[in-house]
Amino acid sequence: MISNRRISVVLPAYNAERTLRQTVAEIPRDIVDDIILTDDASRDNTVAVARSLGLHTLQHHRNRGYGGNQKTCYQAALDRGADIVVMLHPDYQYTPRLVTAMASMIASDQFDVVLGSRILGRSALAGGMPLWKYVANRSLTFTQNLMLGAKLSEYHTGYRAWSRAVLERLPLHACSDDFVFDNQMLSQALYFGFRVGEISCPTKYFPEASSINLQRSTVYGMGVLQTALSFRLQRMGVARSPLFAGGGELRLHMPEATQA
Repeated sequence: MISNRRISVVLPAYNAERTLRQTVAEIPRDIVDDIILTDDASRDNTVAVARSLGLHTLQHHRNRGYGGNQKTCYQAALDRGADIVVMLHPDYQYTPRLVTAMASMIASDQFDVVLGSRILGRSALAGGMPLWKYVANRSLTFTQNLMLGAKLSEYHTGYRAWSRAVLERLPLHACSDDFVFDNQMLSQALYFGFRVGEISCPTKYFPEASSINLQRSTVYGMGVLQTALSFRLQRMGVARSPLFAGGGELRLHMPEATQA
């Protein structure tokens, strides 16, 4: 715990057998109360490794997608009493050693959301991010800052911490089950006025780390632009989007999962 806040780390996993042990070994157990892994119908031994590590393990029996996986993770964390939830990829691309810092920024009551930014500190290219991904990241972030009225260094990191209040408020059921989920969720947090902070996060690109190809990245980029446009049109009162309406209905739309 930090400041009497229960800390949960959620691991949305897909074929993470080779990197899971190393990731979990570096999670700071002195402040983390619960580690939850949701396996999205992996084709390797991710579930067996997670069990051997003593993680609370959930399993999708058919692939639900990256966003669908996170919906299960967040609902499980809330059900198990989390006050702060840190979402960490189990592919060891992001260092687990920043969990304490990110959770502390929320526990201090200064932020509701904290992002581990690969752009702050210029660690993205140094860590091996392909140049085309870096350029796309910077271009999309520039566009989103203009359309969403924010000043973030990047919107596309997969390392995020959320307060319980945010997870209970956002209409996550309206978000995609695919990769654009991350971007939609962050856009929702900004739309509803939650305080978003950033911390510099080193990143590593290597064969075992998960990454989407150019085709999937293009689809993701189009989804990002569509999300930003929906945000702007709703703010202008021109059109309404389910992404920015209502809230707190995650449980009703959570993908089915069983304890592994």
